[in-house]
Amino acid sequence: MVGGAKDVGRLTATPGGSDRPGPALADSDRPDARSQRPDARSQRPDAGASRTVADKPAMSDQAEHGGMDLPGPVADRLARLAPDQRAAATAPPGPVLCVAPAGSGKTTTLVARVAWLVAGGVPPDQIAAITFNRKAALELAERIAPALAWMPEAAGDAQSGSTRGVRVRTFHALGLEILRDAGGHGRLMDRAAVIRGCWPGTDRATLGRLDTAFSRLKLDLDVAARDVAADPEAGPIARAYVAYEQALEAAGAIDFDDLVRLALHALRADPRLLARWRTSCSHLLVDETQDVDRSQLELALLLAAPANRIFLVGDDDQSIYGWRLADVRRVLGLAGRLPGLRRIDLEVNYRCPAPVLERAVRLVERNGERFAKAIRAGPAATGRLVLAPDPSDDAERVRRIVAGWAGADGTWAILARTNRELLPGVAVALELGLPFRAPAIRLLIEAAGLDAVLATVETTSPGRPLLARIEEARRRLASAGTGGGPGVGTGVGVGAGQGAPAAAPDDEDLTGSGSAVSGTADPDDPEPSPAALASALLTWAPQFSDLAALRAAIESARERLATLRTEDARLTLATAHATKGLEFDHVALIGMDEGRFPSARSIADSDDPARALEEERRLAYVAWTRARRSLTLVYDPASPSSFLLEAFDAGELGVTKETA
Repeated sequence: MVGGAKDVGRLTATPGGSDRPGPALADSDRPDARSQRPDARSQRPDAGASRTVADKPAMSDQAEHGGMDLPGPVADRLARLAPDQRAAATAPPGPVLCVAPAGSGKTTTLVARVAWLVAGGVPPDQIAAITFNRKAALELAERIAPALAWMPEAAGDAQSGSTRGVRVRTFHALGLEILRDAGGHGRLMDRAAVIRGCWPGTDRATLGRLDTAFSRLKLDLDVAARDVAADPEAGPIARAYVAYEQALEAAGAIDFDDLVRLALHALRADPRLLARWRTSCSHLLVDETQDVDRSQLELALLLAAPANRIFLVGDDDQSIYGWRLADVRRVLGLAGRLPGLRRIDLEVNYRCPAPVLERAVRLVERNGERFAKAIRAGPAATGRLVLAPDPSDDAERVRRIVAGWAGADGTWAILARTNRELLPGVAVALELGLPFRAPAIRLLIEAAGLDAVLATVETTSPGRPLLARIEEARRRLASAGTGGGPGVGTGVGVGAGQGAPAAAPDDEDLTGSGSAVSGTADPDDPEPSPAALASALLTWAPQFSDLAALRAAIESARERLATLRTEDARLTLATAHATKGLEFDHVALIGMDEGRFPSARSIADSDDPARALEEERRLAYVAWTRARRSLTLVYDPASPSSFLLEAFDAGELGVTKETA
């Protein structure tokens, strides 16, 4: 345990299966007592949606299917579900919203829903399940296949792992199929390549801002380039969008966003095409509904109409991708789009220890834009929550965390708000020889331009001290400058003009497109310029006698990195955004300090700071609920995060009332 850390509570399971929190947790802190807390904000219910309570005896298999017996494997699968999961999986066809909090078994419920529909006589080729990215689609298909293994194989369907005709796709893959059915489409081009073809030298930060702006124009606003071109007052971003679209048109190409946008256009323009795809999607299941953008939701609702046999799964408390055009208000307002919508809540988190879940819920309940809901810990979820006040720098914090985990089995994860805050963790892992996973972290020693910077240093006067040589090289590189993009420059924020968030919080490829753009959209972690790399060298150089020694150290670090950075390491270093959908035995979140988490920059740069703060709060909830056995929250006791002050008492945090 980190020095000075406080074990807030340990969960034990009694022989009767009930949960008993440690002594530090009062009854008023439990999720089912939140309405009695004087500081709890009112929460927005889903007006217009009927609610299903899953505490009554489940219907028999025959009653659910009009007296028809279910196949044994399907009946067994349903029998293994909890009452709330079973209520969702067997809800009568029609518009259904399954609110599925972290760790509540949403994929298990989705798979059971598909099996139940097929067992009830729905042709598999009339069922479509849409996921948010390729990884989720592959996982869902892998789990649906054995759930339908009881079915006889159709002709040409004998391959291993078959979904028996059930279509499992991402939104973009589904859009591609629709466009092919409509008569074809242009070749698919990578947005980053097109932008850099139009404006060579575009830096990483500008590329990210253009990516977000172009996506907003296409997906949120559905703006045609010709309309923008006709606007005499169009700004630099709008003019860049016109030039970009003209480049695509000249190449006979489309980009990734066009897969959904143009599919929508084609369906609306061709009644026969729409009829075919409504048949193929007669029963539509949508995963991670809280993450969809406007066009994706419009596509789903268009395909589901008019019968609206649509089963949407999502969690408003995990809507954290506003910078990728998600908006929690879409899932909150579904009842207004789908008359007769039935809402079914999964109420049990089977992943997190009770102390972790109780404080995570206590935090996220501060949000106004959320469904009122009960979230309980599962009977077998045991573990602890540790508060670790530590004024040290992040490298020392990581050393103490790793030392505290010595001997602990299972998987470990050190999380932070941004990738940049994880760099000390990488340094410590290299120092200790500890294998780690850090797929999204870009290190300066991996920067493509570092060797060129070192070569520039070589051209300076060899008789001067090393620091003076690097400073001379830095000045040369700064004077040379770097490309900025289409008249945008690195200092121009897209957010204020277009309503887009100013910063993309991580480097994760959310869409599964393979595009470099979605991995480069973080102004907090821009592509380092040559001058910035030289500045970084200045911080490394004092301990080395000359340039040769510095080069040798860099090569040594590269070799250690190649050995220790592995995909199967037990330790993961990642941002909170990058871990959504994942879970680990032991989680530590560093940097729960004021200004860092919540991110002061993200809130200040937002068009709507209040809503940005709520998304930050949801992000913290997501990070905390990755833990299966222990969660350690590391913070500076002199300036703890406001989120800690919302979830814990000042006495628990070890801070004074003045600090709180």
